[in-house]
Amino acid sequence: MPDLTLLSPSEQVAKHLREELRRGRWSGMMPGSPALAAEFGIDSKTIWAALVHLENDGILERQGPGRPRKIVLPTGTRDVASLRIAILEYEIASLNDDYMVDLHHKLIEAGHQAFHPSKTLNELGMKLPRIRRMVKETDADAWIVCASSGDVLKWFSKQKEPTFALFGRRRELPIAGVGPDHEAVGRAMIRRLIALGHQRIVILARESQRAGGPGQSELAIFDEMAKHGLPSGPYNLPEWEDSPDGLHRVLEGLFQVTPPSALIIDEPFVFHAVKDHLARRGILAPTHVSLICGDPDHTFTWLQPSVAHVRWDHRPIVRRIVNWAANISQGKKDLRQTLTKAEFVEGGTIGPVPRRDSPHPS
Repeated sequence: MPDLTLLSPSEQVAKHLREELRRGRWSGMMPGSPALAAEFGIDSKTIWAALVHLENDGILERQGPGRPRKIVLPTGTRDVASLRIAILEYEIASLNDDYMVDLHHKLIEAGHQAFHPSKTLNELGMKLPRIRRMVKETDADAWIVCASSGDVLKWFSKQKEPTFALFGRRRELPIAGVGPDHEAVGRAMIRRLIALGHQRIVILARESQRAGGPGQSELAIFDEMAKHGLPSGPYNLPEWEDSPDGLHRVLEGLFQVTPPSALIIDEPFVFHAVKDHLARRGILAPTHVSLICGDPDHTFTWLQPSVAHVRWDHRPIVRRIVNWAANISQGKKDLRQTLTKAEFVEGGTIGPVPRRDSPHPS
């Protein structure tokens, strides 16, 4: 009969914690007994005994009464395929988006530890000194930076930790990235609006999109307008403070003298805010103005009229990022940028340009 090694409950827990540490589940300081007991549904005494086993193995070091234990894994102990990947979102609201939830799940499923730093780009004001400080204080092997300005991505591209640009001003930079093909779909939107008689077309983009001048998608839109003899300038891409008050002020200004006949709005929650603001002034879509949203949203299926918007599948985007993580975990250099398919869904919020003699609320 072969020899059997029967593990005590605390030894079984220690074995599991040891494997998680090697995968990179925790780094720096180990969570305490109460936190681990709550997470794994095991009594604190068993967790405490398991942590003592890890201390005896030299994996953890005591730092004094009431202080967390320090993790001291020997160099090379962590599994090669396991990375601590920090996902730096543009704002907190994006954390619950479908693509972000799926990405987080797929990275963990692939054996990585995916987490969100303490602050978002919006909370850091997209300011490089604050971002540099936060990155320095964050223990991460790699970064995914979402919807960022070009200056911020340029800085990340020069750091030793690999960075992936999810959306944002990534073009012309030596950095991996992915996003929907908003250029092709933007041209399609303009062609349709012009066919409906629209000439005063305004893009409402947030500050991260406007920083450094028009981005690739806005430039493609302006180029398509120029092909049809329509000029473009500050009126078509107005500056506004990235806040509810800033949005309301820019809308008041736009509709005061020469109101646009069509608005292209870059994000769903901004679209809803715009639609609500205009409706309270009696300006309705598509009677008085055509409205298009640059991204999809589940709430659109509940609205009447249906919302004209850009639709894209997040699954190819998630697959690209997970493949990038696999490449860099194996020591491969991966700076490839890709575009995924996007399509224009013509909803009921666009229509023919209002006739000059049609009454327009003031």
